[in-house]
Amino acid sequence: MTKPPFKVRFKAFLVTLWIKSLRIRLKTPESFAPGILGVWHQDLLASAAAFKNWGVHTLVSQSNDGDLFATIVENLGYSVTRGSSTHGATNVRHLLTPLREGRFVGMALDGPRGPAGVVKKGSLWLSKTSGTPLWQISARYGAHITLKTWDKFVLPLPLTRIDIEIKLSL
Repeated sequence: MTKPPFKVRFKAFLVTLWIKSLRIRLKTPESFAPGILGVWHQDLLASAAAFKNWGVHTLVSQSNDGDLFATIVENLGYSVTRGSSTHGATNVRHLLTPLREGRFVGMALDGPRGPAGVVKKGSLWLSKTSGTPLWQISARYGAHITLKTWDKFVLPLPLTRIDIEIKLSL
């Protein structure tokens, strides 16, 4: 993988510091075990904060925004595969290996382009094929800004508390 441009690395450094300032309270079920961490696109930053340094392997789109997000999550201890569910199952298949190794993988349930709140086929296929659970992540924010984007992307303010609840997805 080629090194991102300095501008991307600098932005990623600043956002990484911001994410590390967030105060996460994680609520998991007793049965919580390695599988697929499914997050809504709007909650990517909260999820990145919640699972930093867990060794999660994640799928990040091959867009300009994806370049920045991939660098951020790598700074937070994630492994990254570039691609998306919109480019077919080929990219999602790369997540089978870490699942079979007993690791967590992460992906946006509603993909890189939406529609928001609609689960794409990739995460369901991955859960069925790997025989691992699909965990749905829900975030509840303290101080935050909601952007006027397709996904209503949430920017939690620095030092805010975020409650993350994980449930088994059906």
